[in-house]
Amino acid sequence: MSEAECAGLAPGSGIAQGPFARAEEALLSSLDALGRLEKLDALIGPVQRVVRGLPLGRFRDVLHGLPIGHPLHPALVQVPMGAWLSAAVLDVVPGTRRGARLLVGVGVLTAVPAALAGWVDWAEQHDDQMRTGLVHAVSIAVAVGLYARSWVHRGRGRTARGKMLGFAGLCAAGTGAMLGGHLAYRQAAGANKSEPVPHLLDEGWHPVGRVEDFPVGEAVRRELGEVPLLVVRQAGGAVHVLAGRCSHLSGPLTEGTIADGCVECPWHGSVFRLSDGANVRGPATAPQPSFQVRVDGAGSVEVRLPGAG
Repeated sequence: MSEAECAGLAPGSGIAQGPFARAEEALLSSLDALGRLEKLDALIGPVQRVVRGLPLGRFRDVLHGLPIGHPLHPALVQVPMGAWLSAAVLDVVPGTRRGARLLVGVGVLTAVPAALAGWVDWAEQHDDQMRTGLVHAVSIAVAVGLYARSWVHRGRGRTARGKMLGFAGLCAAGTGAMLGGHLAYRQAAGANKSEPVPHLLDEGWHPVGRVEDFPVGEAVRRELGEVPLLVVRQAGGAVHVLAGRCSHLSGPLTEGTIADGCVECPWHGSVFRLSDGANVRGPATAPQPSFQVRVDGAGSVEVRLPGAG
């Protein structure tokens, strides 16, 4: 492709042209601008404190999705969105008023746990993600309000008004879903930040230093190619090596707290076991890549990541 041809394409598309290209560019620019909307910060701070202060205990990790290894929120939203979309289909089919109202109610009720999981994730994200996430949450709140009113009007026999409110709610929910997709995939909220590590390393054993380079109980940073490493030597002599960037949002684990055989990320408090990188506490839901370690007779420490290369 020539430079002139490339310059004529809209950002993000090699297909759209003319008015469609301008509309696409405007949409993408608007979505990206949400992450830079600093006016939202005045609201984000207080809401974040409220969400973090909820007495959820270990249930907070469940809401993050730690037991299933990925965020729970995207799974939960399938129920209300599916119920509302199904209600919209029934609204254009004669004789299905009761079924449509039931589905509207199911959507409203199941939106509550989905929203709670979303808020818990939202409170542990970067500023740009929280700004987009706040607009996403407002869109879904509008959808829930419209559907709740739709359910009430349907119950009072005002079916036409209930349908109208339902379709309006579906538009709001669809907008929220688009913002959620932007948040998840373009801004990478909830994605496993350590997944690329095996693909950035060569297979085999690699030297990272000598035993005496690693003080007992202290976090030491090393680099292996493009990948930062966390190296910790314990009192018994064992040396543990993990990928140095947190799988949650790439926090620097080498600046974290080492205690009880674990490391705590300094950014959002995720805790990983040093011996194998397993999650002990969220908000991270993916484990840290854990390296095999060997020490030769001369005291040189070498590491190897299974599956690398």
